[in-house]
Formats: sequence, structure tokens, C-alpha cells
Amino acid sequence: MTSPTLTEARAIIAAAEKHASDIGQPMNIAVVDAGGNLVSHARMDGAWIGSIDISINKAFTSRAFDIQTKDLGDNSQPGNQFYGIHASNQGRIMIFAGGIPLTRDGNVVGAIGVSGGSGDQDHAVAEAGAAAF
Repeated sequence: MTSPTLTEARAIIAAAEKHASDIGQPMNIAVVDAGGNLVSHARMDGAWIGSIDISINKAFTSRAFDIQTKDLGDNSQPGNQFYGIHASNQGRIMIFAGGIPLTRDGNVVGAIGVSGGSGDQDHAVAEAGAAAF
């Protein structure tokens, strides 16, 4: 099970950046390895500085639970099975769209996290990056 290399992480980020540029929304884009550790991050010109940590934490969350953050968000609303999960892991858990696991040979080996637009935009940009892996 091999985590994304720096070269692969940069290609993932480049594909995500292209989609973000196409939709006219500057983003923060992070790629983490199998351990949830940052491999690479890019903050596009004009992207919110407040979204730097969010993008990194979306990638961490997606890898920590091997789930898209939008799906975790759906299951963490009041009355659902993961309600309150966002308070775990020293508050690093992000429960809104933009984090997607990266798989190789059917195994999760890392994740991408994107932040800077609406949830739908973040998820679409993350999907574009993940598709390049």
C-alpha cells in the first residue's frame, strides 16, 4: 500500500487547480498520505487564508475515516450515528464537503481536501483532483 508520492500529489493538486480555475473559484488544496500526514498543499491566488487549515483537515478527516467528508457530514447531524464526531481528534474533523479518499489497488492510501468555495464547489474540485490519481 503506497501513499501518494510528492510528484503524484502535485499532479492531483494541478488537476484540482485546473477545475477550480475553470469555475472561477480560488481554492486551498491539500493531499495527505496513508497516515493522514500532509504531502503537499497549494493555496491558489486569492483563496481564503482561513481555508488553509480546513483543506488540510478535510484531507485528514477523509483519510482518518476512509470516507468522503460530505458523507460523514450527512451522518453527523443531530440524531444520526456520528453526531458530535467533529469534536474528536482535537477538533480536526471536518464534516462538510471537500474531502475524498485516494485509493490504489482498492486500498485507501491518502486523501485530498479542498476548501474555499461552496460545499458543492469544494467537492467537485476534490473529485477532479482525485480523478487524476
